[in-house]
Amino acid sequence: MKKMVALILLVMPMVARADYIDVIETKLNEGCSFKTELQIAKDFNETWGVKYGYKAELLMPIQSPTLTSIFWVGRTKDAATFGKAWDAWRDQVSDPNSVAAKLLVRFQACGINLARRGYDAY
Repeated sequence: MKKMVALILLVMPMVARADYIDVIETKLNEGCSFKTELQIAKDFNETWGVKYGYKAELLMPIQSPTLTSIFWVGRTKDAATFGKAWDAWRDQVSDPNSVAAKLLVRFQACGINLARRGYDAY
């Protein structure tokens, strides 16, 4: 039986899986609350992100060297998917009537991005 399991494991292709993680550090503007930014992120996920395989959540630091920042953490299935989503976002924000442009206006009214990082997650 052990030989059979070993043979199956050798024959089956081993696929490495690496999600892509997009991390944006943001400082909220005066007058904008975490609750407001959270609603924008929810709207982003439901109206834009879902179409491009991108899902985001917000992290509120409890213990961090930067307690005045919040962190947007977006996830796609891989870097290629992120790249396609990024291309679409970049192209769409130039049209003021697009969903992306309307979301960007809301993001910019609520906070300023301090840093952006990307990671492969295994």
